[in-house]
Amino acid sequence: MSKHARAGSRRSSQPRPPRPSRAAAGERRTERATRAQRPLAAVAALGLLGFGAGWVYVAHEPPANAAARPAADARPPAADRAARGAVRDGLQGLPEVSEGTRARIPTDSRQLVLVTGKGKDSSESTAALYTRPAAGADWAKSDSWPARNGAKGWSAERGYGDLTSPEGVFALTDAGGLLPKPPGTKFPYDQDRSFVATGSGVNGESLRGSFDYVVAIDFNRRTGVSPLDPTKPEGEEKGGNIWLHVDHDGPSQGCVGIPKEAMKKVLETLDPAAKPVIVMGPQGF
Repeated sequence: MSKHARAGSRRSSQPRPPRPSRAAAGERRTERATRAQRPLAAVAALGLLGFGAGWVYVAHEPPANAAARPAADARPPAADRAARGAVRDGLQGLPEVSEGTRARIPTDSRQLVLVTGKGKDSSESTAALYTRPAAGADWAKSDSWPARNGAKGWSAERGYGDLTSPEGVFALTDAGGLLPKPPGTKFPYDQDRSFVATGSGVNGESLRGSFDYVVAIDFNRRTGVSPLDPTKPEGEEKGGNIWLHVDHDGPSQGCVGIPKEAMKKVLETLDPAAKPVIVMGPQGF
């Protein structure tokens, strides 16, 4: 057998597959393209899923710097921050008392008598009359006078006979005195001959005229009655009948004394509708 015949024989023993038709070839190309697109579609789907998961992540667990940025953006303007700082620093019109004491003043109170002692153990103090136009507004001082308080100063836990004046914020609701009420007095006023001090003061001074005008300080007393009422709802051991009255030129057993003309001014000014209070204690309390 010739060389060409053997070659031809080998080629003829392995018949070549028939060439596909043009239609079949087109189908295979379409199938390959489809298979190539499937990973791309999967990637795109994962991308959308990742985007959605990322949105949920941001909504519930924002990065630390993302939380800090809105807080910084939400800060009030510098002027507002300064004003708020001034209130915190005691510049709300009452620099003599602490922030804690100011917080105890009722928000609806628009009139205030501030009594600040020279020291914890001092019987010398200053009384001032304050008003404000509305709740939350700054207090404005209108008058100021020298004053006297308990012979042994101030106490947050006052007891009967300890010669201290009680520290705190107390309502002012009832008044009275030996003399007729000054014109314009709006408090309930009990004029009574029983408003006469007997004996002498701590330093031996005369008490004459001390109770010509009196405003009861609502410390361990019933309200809506005469300052002469002896009832002590929190017990006799705390003492009571703590009044704002006319100064007798000496320390008191617990009351606060101011000049007679100052008492008339207080009675002419204070209005129960303004919810007046007295804030009293050593300076800075």
